[in-house]
Amino acid sequence: MVDCQVRTFDVTDRALLAVLEDLPRERFVPEDRQVLAFSDQHLVVSPDIEHGRFLLAPLIFARMAQELGAGAGKRVLDVGAATGYGSVVLARLGANVTALESDGTIAARARDLAAEFGEGRINVVTGPLEAGWKAGAPYDAILINGAFEAEPAELLSQLAENGHLVGIDHDSGAPKAVIIQRAGTAFGSRTLFNAPAPVLDGFRAPSGFVF
Repeated sequence: MVDCQVRTFDVTDRALLAVLEDLPRERFVPEDRQVLAFSDQHLVVSPDIEHGRFLLAPLIFARMAQELGAGAGKRVLDVGAATGYGSVVLARLGANVTALESDGTIAARARDLAAEFGEGRINVVTGPLEAGWKAGAPYDAILINGAFEAEPAELLSQLAENGHLVGIDHDSGAPKAVIIQRAGTAFGSRTLFNAPAPVLDGFRAPSGFVF
């Protein structure tokens, strides 16, 4: 996975590559799908295959994690944490992670895996993804594990000064990974790369009127 997918997608951070090589990704996937754990695709980890929670494809997640720059002591909010694979990766890079998941059953699994692999730096919480987690704010970095159609305004409000959010913008045609940085009350956005991904619950644009 690391050599054939991640390294070929401009992921060069040695610490991140080491964590990805060491962490058993298959433990974060249901037993009946573990054969797909290292495949180049988004992988559903909840019983609802069509609309359930998922892990981002390894190369997309790794590139986003690299852009996030979650180093030692950084306060990070991991939105749509699913079973907590990304949260563990970020924690092993030294970040203090709040893992937000809206599905209570999936969150319980994430809590178990965080206790096993997270080195004591992960707090798994349950609530609406679009609301973020104000109790842990402000955050130095926020990762959205999927796409958003509606602006994640509440999440942006929970960024610290000069903090940044990495997610996948699905609002303007082809979905693209973006990084949004806060400077006072202003936010600047930069496109990173094309990144097809499902839209997460809570981040869908309101339906318009149909005549």
